Amino acid sequence: MRLWHEKLITKLPRQQLLGQHRECCALRGNGWGKSHAIVNYVFHYSPYRLFLYHQFIMEEMKGRGYRVDPLWENAFYRGKQCKQHTKESLYAGEENISNEWPFYPEHDDTYLQECVVNLKEKGIDILV
Repeated sequence: MRLWHEKLITKLPRQQLLGQHRECCALRGNGWGKSHAIVNYVFHYSPYRLFLYHQFIMEEMKGRGYRVDPLWENAFYRGKQCKQHTKESLYAGEENISNEWPFYPEHDDTYLQECVVNLKEKGIDILV
């Protein structure tokens, strides 16, 4: 799974949007720090960046009428099986993170095109 470029989130079909939410939950929980080639860049930053990205996903979900477990709206929450973050572990040296996207520098125009191609291969045409 990948984290879709922010410019695509509002255009994602239901299945991809809900899949993105599940991916964020997994990464915020026991998946944090577990190597996966497509999302390894996420671990180079504080968990708070992932929270901000996930928050963006959850807002889109709510805008479409989906219910989101309010526990995930807490930046410190990591799921029922994980110990919550401390302030130090959540921010990990990035206290001045902007809550504007792109949340990750890797989400540049090249990455946007990679995501568009990936979706097209799944039969999903999205114009950017």
